[in-house]
Amino acid sequence: MTTIPHHDTSALIIGGTEGLGAAIAEQLIAGGCTRMVIAGRDTAKGEAAAAKIGATFMPVDLADTEAVVALVDAADAHLGGLNALAVAGATTERGSILNTTPESFDRVFTINTRSPYFALQRFAQNAVAAGRPASVVNILTVSAYVGQSFLSPYAASKAALTNITRNAAQALRSDHIRVNGINCGWMDTPGEDRVQRAYHGAGDDWLALAEADQPMGTLVKPDSVARQASLMLSPVSGVMTGAIVDFDQHVIGALPE
Repeated sequence: MTTIPHHDTSALIIGGTEGLGAAIAEQLIAGGCTRMVIAGRDTAKGEAAAAKIGATFMPVDLADTEAVVALVDAADAHLGGLNALAVAGATTERGSILNTTPESFDRVFTINTRSPYFALQRFAQNAVAAGRPASVVNILTVSAYVGQSFLSPYAASKAALTNITRNAAQALRSDHIRVNGINCGWMDTPGEDRVQRAYHGAGDDWLALAEADQPMGTLVKPDSVARQASLMLSPVSGVMTGAIVDFDQHVIGALPE
């Protein structure tokens, strides 16, 4: 399969130590990227993932916005300038309109909205100051349209990030900074496996059962989404900005046949 060229890409992947973030990192490396920082909470996992692909690992917790901003500056300095940012980290903490606490709401919005906002801000500030064209991909979700009742704060936080993505794209286009997003459907990731077991009492066969119930017989796979992210982060995608791509097999707004 042809890879998207990334020989001139200098990238920071937040949430890049496993799942979709790791798949995005691998796609960029496959396209020739030699300057990359991946970031996440788990140092052991992050260092192993970085060693595997020849990237640099930097620890960060999206619950600490100030640390996220410092990460962007550290990665920019370490790589001699960033021109690509992907934000793939998030929390899918459960909660409905009836039982979400203010503490849970604030935690979800800090991780999923506030920290990505200020990561994008600092990335853009640095790129504008350097006169450097750049690209951003925010990983979003189809739940931002409505979402399941037990994902109330998660859906709201990602809906806010969707608006941030479009608003930033409008604001930064004259600086040649493109900002796009991907609305992912239900995805087969290590994080989803943990969530299914922790919140839904799922057994070892949960994935097989879930995939058997899908129209195309599979959940969304990280490698497929990563190729879309790779395209969006590459100059190959031209002037594309402010786009939110629904990456799912369920068509939004469709009714049962």
